[in-house]
Amino acid sequence: MAAVGERAVSYDARGLAEPNAVAPETAVVDGQTAELDAADLSIRQINLELRRLVYGLGVTDVVVRNPGSKHSLGVGILTRCRIRFEGSLGYFACGLLDGPEVHITGRVGWAACENMMSGVVVIEGNAGSQTGAALRGGDLVVKGRAGARSGIDQKGGTIITMGSVGAMTGFMMQRGRQVICGDAGPGLGDSMYDGTIYVAGKVKALGIDCVPGEWTDADTEFIERKFRIYDLGSPPSFDKFVCGKKLYNYDSLEPAERKLVL
Repeated sequence: MAAVGERAVSYDARGLAEPNAVAPETAVVDGQTAELDAADLSIRQINLELRRLVYGLGVTDVVVRNPGSKHSLGVGILTRCRIRFEGSLGYFACGLLDGPEVHITGRVGWAACENMMSGVVVIEGNAGSQTGAALRGGDLVVKGRAGARSGIDQKGGTIITMGSVGAMTGFMMQRGRQVICGDAGPGLGDSMYDGTIYVAGKVKALGIDCVPGEWTDADTEFIERKFRIYDLGSPPSFDKFVCGKKLYNYDSLEPAERKLVL
């Protein structure tokens, strides 16, 4: 570990040193906190500096100012820390996370939090298509709207969207939960294998094998708990959707039977 002010090698997503890559060391560090002005830094420089701070110096709270909607920021952070981006991020923001708590004050582009393993990401604005793609764990909260295919191939965790979502949300969902406080576009939950989708608004059309589910006390407890944790106010009334399980044995069906299922 390098002392503050010393030039240090950068660290990769596993916390291992990258001897041929050097962080810019422009952050202002004060004990366990740091502030980084990203206005004049490249994507690579920003990510290297974040790794140097959380892995090399053990900083637990980082504020990144002026991210400028750059792509692929905050990816591959695999340790407990808090990161606040003051502004909007571009495509593939905060992917491959395992542990951090991230707060983004602006919007994000496509595929934010792809393959997140654990942690919390709160986005104050809107999010693009494929938000939370292949999410495996943790909580992703979008306080605005989300685009098409939100939570595609979701394998765990929770995605909460306070606004509406686009077409094919929950496509090929395998596990986890989605909470949608607005409307949902066509193809909701198409070809989902497991998991639960809650929708407070109107659903334009359900996808293949997505069917209404029976509400239980566990659903009420889950919704109320998540809204309380993230200070989202009183939850609206939701409809619940689950997998109808008609596609579980699709490959073994005769062609005429497949037409009936579809």
